[in-house]
Amino acid sequence: MGAYDVDDDQLQSTDIAIVGMAARFPGAPDVFRFWANLRDGVESIQFPSAEALRRAGVPDAHLTDPRYVRATAPIDGLSLFDPKFFGFSPREASVLDPQHRHFLEVCWEALESAGILPEAAAIPIGVFAGSGMNAYLPYHLFTNPDLMQSMGLFLVRHTGNDKDFLATRVSYCLDLKGPSINVQTACSTSLVAVHMACQSLLSGECGVALAGGVTLELPHGRGYFYEEGEILSPDGHCRPFEERSKGTVFGSGAGVVVLKRLADAIADGDYIHALIKGTSVNNDGSRKIGYLAPSVDGQAECVVEALQVAGLTARDISYVECHGTGTPVGDPIELTALTRAFSRTNDDRGYCGVGSVKSNIGHLDTAAGVASLIKVAQMLEHEQLAPTLHFERPNPQIDFAASPFYVVHERAPWPKGTGPRRAGVSSLGVGGTNAHAILEEAPRRRSPAASDKPQLLLLAARSQGSLDEYAARLSAHLAEHPDLVLSEVSSTLLRGRRRFAHRRVLAAQSPSEAAAPLARPDTARVLDVHAAGEDASVVFVFPGGGGQYPHNAR
Repeated sequence: MGAYDVDDDQLQSTDIAIVGMAARFPGAPDVFRFWANLRDGVESIQFPSAEALRRAGVPDAHLTDPRYVRATAPIDGLSLFDPKFFGFSPREASVLDPQHRHFLEVCWEALESAGILPEAAAIPIGVFAGSGMNAYLPYHLFTNPDLMQSMGLFLVRHTGNDKDFLATRVSYCLDLKGPSINVQTACSTSLVAVHMACQSLLSGECGVALAGGVTLELPHGRGYFYEEGEILSPDGHCRPFEERSKGTVFGSGAGVVVLKRLADAIADGDYIHALIKGTSVNNDGSRKIGYLAPSVDGQAECVVEALQVAGLTARDISYVECHGTGTPVGDPIELTALTRAFSRTNDDRGYCGVGSVKSNIGHLDTAAGVASLIKVAQMLEHEQLAPTLHFERPNPQIDFAASPFYVVHERAPWPKGTGPRRAGVSSLGVGGTNAHAILEEAPRRRSPAASDKPQLLLLAARSQGSLDEYAARLSAHLAEHPDLVLSEVSSTLLRGRRRFAHRRVLAAQSPSEAAAPLARPDTARVLDVHAAGEDASVVFVFPGGGGQYPHNAR
């Protein structure tokens, strides 16, 4: 069917396709770098020097305190934002929570990743998302009494410093008319958002859905104080499932996935990264020793329900991306719950890998679930298992030998069994809201035929500087991926990008041929134009000398 090797009877009406994604995580400004870091086993937690921490505002008393840990998991470009692009005045942008700023930009990037123009979409697009605690308001706005007096608390709050306005601001700025729902379930927020987006798609409320979350730690780029018995790591490393597990490191990040019903994605010719076969959300209730504690029963039931929704058994799953905070108690509870869930349908041992992205980028709080989801989608797409870092000896409280699980601590090919590769993703929220999703590799895509004809590449941006940067990034991408089919690149640029006024046009026959001229414009091959308007139409003007003939406009 279409560009995919899938029969009509193989299409499940409940299957959801991931057709786009965008992210800004520690050490990774985009999904491409994120995957490269995961694949290569890169730890993106940083350990700034004392001088760098002093410049960030850390007092010397903290730096000399033995409890102070100089570990942080920041994102690059925290202060960067293009207000004019989204219609903000400089004053409005100055009081906008950085979480709202970055999430808005990531949503735009995700839609571009999916090749979807909101203004051209004939179906409603929904937004399901949540953000972390707002620290910008108390640290940077309340401390400016002149600003607060001139603008007022109500205006500042509603301008973009409250969790209630994250999703709806995206819908307003991008003109999205589907459901716009803010989700807040602590650490499981963004995977719960994915669950709600899937439900909205299946019920027909929307035809496309954005789902994700954002947390930006403020003050940014600073360490923390370690306290015995709390969740934070004493040395700044997160060691999931490991004998030396002592805690996690909180980090910053934003991630979004673009979802469609599978049948629609195939019919539209979308590039599909992975499928979501089923999702489940529940709460522990009071079946635990305290409000902040996790529950074996609640987690196990959530996993079982997700498998049932997907119509699969535990033996169909060959990898689980765990919540995996690297705490000495939390990890054993999670593995006990997974073992209990899997034992409902099989007693096999040691066949299913487990891992946790928190060993790479730390705990991203409300963005943790979507980070795990994007990691698994990338592993499915590249058919590789990315390593969980710092694993040498298992936590003695986890009986791996009596479980279906082993820790993936080295990069390895993801072997294909009798069926498609499938994985589970868990995200657990403080307060007891558990989420689990079942992912499957995308249907096999037929290789498009390469054309020997030159292809037109059209780039468009709102300023010359942005156009130059855009061209440089595309040039680097084409150089790194010479196997791309240029006709598909051309089609995406022509149909899946907005026609801004500053434009660059190039004709080429291959990615390698296009790469160099894009980065260093050659006026003989590359044309830069500034259109009078973004929606200008074509006009044919003919002379009045009587030289017209049938079909001369061709």
